[in-house]
Amino acid sequence: MAVGPVASAAEMTARPVKAVIVSMFEIGEDTDDIPGEFQLWVERGGFDEKLEFPLGWRHLWWRDDGVLLVCTGGGVTNATSTLMALGVDPRFDLSQAYWLVAGIAGADPADCSLGSAAWAEWVVDGDLAYEIDAREMPPSWPYGFVALGAHEPNTLEDGWTVETIAYRLNPALVHWAYELTKDVKITDDSELAAFRAQFAEAYPNAARPPFVLIGDSLGSSKYWHGALLNQWANDWMKLHTGGAANFVMSNMEDNGTLTALHRHAKTGRVDTDRVLVLRTASNFSMPPPGHDAGWSTTAPYPARGLPAKEAAYQVTKVVLDALLADWATVRETPPSQ
Repeated sequence: MAVGPVASAAEMTARPVKAVIVSMFEIGEDTDDIPGEFQLWVERGGFDEKLEFPLGWRHLWWRDDGVLLVCTGGGVTNATSTLMALGVDPRFDLSQAYWLVAGIAGADPADCSLGSAAWAEWVVDGDLAYEIDAREMPPSWPYGFVALGAHEPNTLEDGWTVETIAYRLNPALVHWAYELTKDVKITDDSELAAFRAQFAEAYPNAARPPFVLIGDSLGSSKYWHGALLNQWANDWMKLHTGGAANFVMSNMEDNGTLTALHRHAKTGRVDTDRVLVLRTASNFSMPPPGHDAGWSTTAPYPARGLPAKEAAYQVTKVVLDALLADWATVRETPPSQ
């Protein structure tokens, strides 16, 4: 793909941004090899310009209709630092930008199948906790994680904590995105179908062809896995949202992303009512019934996770195109259902 010369910050004036596509990881080069989340956008998105971004993980890509593409790098620290850097970059006016986070995740088989796409209404931090090795926990505990300020699992007590554990996205915007995309036919794959069939008896949703749903996101620097921690994830998200959130997607960035964007909102550089998070299921957060969690944690993703990457691009593009087509309206007020 032909692109112009890489532009430096000194050569740029502030560009009004309509939408920021936020991907989290890439494999190898930006184009022409095995794709991560970033490459599909670079190759298909019609971007006009590659921009230097020395405080980021990779260069930015810019499209002349006001779309900006960023890849944060994997993990909460990369996501936070990259988006903090982008938010103060003088080349961009982000005050009316929509932030479309689009990436793969581990899915709770109770809620959806491989390849499915979930719009999050809640993003919850899974790192801010007390933890002890499960071999040393009291016999009555279901797992070794305890909320900050509490004395046993799955309780909240008066005491010290951190105020950035749970973020609720604009529910009207989330439901607008869901209604817009709920009938998108996500490409299925025979390898996904064979793998998810193992869950059919215990987890009927896991055996369905890929579909779009509303489902919440748990971010954690730890790549956790297994049925017991899957229960912790469900309990943890309900605990920190008063029972409102339902754990569907696990990832390693969304809590950092939302923290950075909410910091920028304090200065008016970002409008957090314009943030959407879409996660697509590349793997399950626990093994198939009868299989060992130790094997499942590091087993290859069915179909190498490619269907989930495709779904992240496919579903998010529908929303991006709708925002751009109706920019005269959504520039001032986020859409709602």
